[in-house]
Amino acid sequence: MIPYGRQSIDEEDIQAVVEVLRSDWLTTGPKVEEFEQAFAQYVGIKEAVAVSSGTAALHAAMYALGIGPGDEVIVPAMTFAATANCVVFQGGAPIFVDVNSNSLLIEPEQVESKINSRTRAIIAVDYTGQPADYDQLRTITDKYGILLVADACHSLGARYKDRKVGTLADLNIFSFHPVKHMTTAEGGMITTEDSDLAQKMRVFRNHGITSDHHQREALGSWFYEMMDLGFNYRLTDMQCALGINQLRKLPDFLKRRREIAAQYHEFFAGLKEIEPLEVREDAIHAYHLYVIKISFSGTKNQRKRFFQKMREKGVGVNVHYIPVHLHPFYRKRFNTGPGLCPVAETEFEHILSLPIYPKMSDADMQRVISAVNGTVKEIREEIGYANQEAI
Repeated sequence: MIPYGRQSIDEEDIQAVVEVLRSDWLTTGPKVEEFEQAFAQYVGIKEAVAVSSGTAALHAAMYALGIGPGDEVIVPAMTFAATANCVVFQGGAPIFVDVNSNSLLIEPEQVESKINSRTRAIIAVDYTGQPADYDQLRTITDKYGILLVADACHSLGARYKDRKVGTLADLNIFSFHPVKHMTTAEGGMITTEDSDLAQKMRVFRNHGITSDHHQREALGSWFYEMMDLGFNYRLTDMQCALGINQLRKLPDFLKRRREIAAQYHEFFAGLKEIEPLEVREDAIHAYHLYVIKISFSGTKNQRKRFFQKMREKGVGVNVHYIPVHLHPFYRKRFNTGPGLCPVAETEFEHILSLPIYPKMSDADMQRVISAVNGTVKEIREEIGYANQEAI
């Protein structure tokens, strides 16, 4: 089975982790700061704060912004649940807005209509690896005096109007899950120009305590104070060593993802039933995901059948995502449901994620293309037979 995504680990990565295992520091040690500094330098920003997952990064961001009961944060419907969950973790309410039908990115025109006196922030999601329209979103946040957060978990290495992702919002969120552009097994990072917010998040990731063990050891002190209720969201030195090594290879990882996407684009241009998502001219895509929309004219939705046939051919397609407001938790807790974000709901029924990852060989890529082509032909034939029977 060709998976939709997977990690790329080599002997250098393994050796970097082994060296830490043989050192004195397995966690809260020097590799954490080294990784943060290297990541901040790559992005081109002042501060980077490492945490244990992309979800932890989102949660830390909401904490740092002071989100609490009675506050609202605007989020797109088309995203992973964690984008909205982080608001709920802090007692706030996520307010779902619809997406653009061509790109499935947050629709700025929808955002402004949802802003009221309780709105504290907007979380934009760089769906599949394409940056949202940050200039329009920044105009809105400046107008209403609210904050902008970039859920850039899909878009490490992307650019928006010649500016790097990671510098586009007040807080920028990244994930290092194995299917992402680089991995620390699990892990996350927040980037910002605001040192005060960065310090709040460093305290939050360490139980709300003002210093960690490595800092106290360097000072020869045992004393610490818990200033607020935090979490254990620390990233280990082993993971940070892996992250440092992976970061060096990120340009090659991105290059390969873009090569695969270009091949997909070229082939699917000849299939009327397959529509890739739109890529804007002002963006350089990072291609965490390669999502297509499936539509067979004059018939009911064929996505389920397409999914099944592709899996039977050994191609591990997936669906990203069920719109968050349709999940049972949000229906029950926030009274959401069908009709709230009609574009996201409609497009969800047609989207499918194809395999894309750096270690994909040309043979793997051709196998995916062949499977898509074969599945399209099979469903065409099935539809033809069904239409004849109906007649």
